[in-house]
Amino acid sequence: MDKQDNYFAWFDLPVAFQINQDALASRYRELQRQYHPDRFANHPDEQQKAVQWSAQLNTAYDILNSDVKRASYLLELSGRPISLNTSIADTDFLMSQLELREQLDEAEVVEQLVGLRLEVEEWLQSLSREFVLDYADEDWVEAQDTVRKMHFMANFLLDIRQQEDKFEDDDYYDED
Repeated sequence: MDKQDNYFAWFDLPVAFQINQDALASRYRELQRQYHPDRFANHPDEQQKAVQWSAQLNTAYDILNSDVKRASYLLELSGRPISLNTSIADTDFLMSQLELREQLDEAEVVEQLVGLRLEVEEWLQSLSREFVLDYADEDWVEAQDTVRKMHFMANFLLDIRQQEDKFEDDDYYDED
């Protein structure tokens, strides 16, 4: 592996938002075997390099395996990295987020969260489709804004899943 290559090249994938997840996973396992530090147990210098490569490989896989991180990475490769500290100017999107947040705060049973999670997953799919168009058109401002929205929704999805886990834990302990 050459450090100068981008992550897509490491996994023999085209530089694109839509990738073959099976090919990514297969190539990841192949590279893990190839660069696993245990293969170099009798060669400390090589083993140290393998530890570094293994860590970089894990990072690369994590980025390419996530739609949101992959979109951010594509912008970075295009010389248009995003700043997550820049606020989203789309007031309709922000109002929708307030409504979704209110639904999360008011949820009393896990079934309400399941519906909310599905709605947020649909948002993410829609934003992914929007990113593909923005990226193809080289509309960097819109692509950056779309990725900010994707990050926002992905983080909100994590909040929902945490709340689902909490409700399920509460149900588990209430059964005792």
